Amino acid sequence: MSRTTARELALKLAFELSFQEEEAKVLYERYLETCEDASDITTEDEEYIVGVLSGIQENFKEIDEKIKAHLKDWNLERISKIDLAILRLSIYEILYREDIPYKVAINEAVELSKTFGDDSSPSFVNGVLAEIVKELE
Repeated sequence: MSRTTARELALKLAFELSFQEEEAKVLYERYLETCEDASDITTEDEEYIVGVLSGIQENFKEIDEKIKAHLKDWNLERISKIDLAILRLSIYEILYREDIPYKVAINEAVELSKTFGDDSSPSFVNGVLAEIVKELE
């Protein structure tokens, strides 16, 4: 499984986290029980997926504060659940994963938003993430 595919799976599970209060590992294991392609998931993929989900859960408040701080004329409640999941995943990667360059995290987030979001999602996601990265540099 490519990192892009693993990231897409992580996004789907992060989206589920928006509706359920479960430990990341439990959510991932339940996914595996229903997944037909579980044999495609490597140990490295599993470590990435569970690590990202756990990281989002552990740093939820800080990640959401970063999002709130970079919203212009918006509040967190107005953001679609899928855009919010994309932002949480990407911000986690930007802030806590040294093995993922900012540009890769942003590019992947924009691509995910093109696939799963609406027409305005890519520019919205890109704008929020660009502001966060600018603050870090």
